[in-house]
Amino acid sequence: MKSEMNIHIGKMIKAEFKRQGRTVKWLTEQLHCNRSNIYNIFNRKNIDVEMLIKLSIVLKHNFLLDIAPLAEEREKDENKSNN
Repeated sequence: MKSEMNIHIGKMIKAEFKRQGRTVKWLTEQLHCNRSNIYNIFNRKNIDVEMLIKLSIVLKHNFLLDIAPLAEEREKDENKSNN
């Protein structure tokens, strides 16, 4: 039985964004996009790696390091279920 990787990257980004006390206007200026794009990012369960890297740079927070342990856990779970 395959396990689901329970990651909602948009929620992780939004949490870090709020922790930093940033505004949506600030993030739109950093990413050169409009407000609806920012809210769309916050609602995404998945995101393009290039965008995740941009967000990591802009927010000075490496989201890839946040999700790596979760991916490793999923890999272990899948290996157990395949044996």
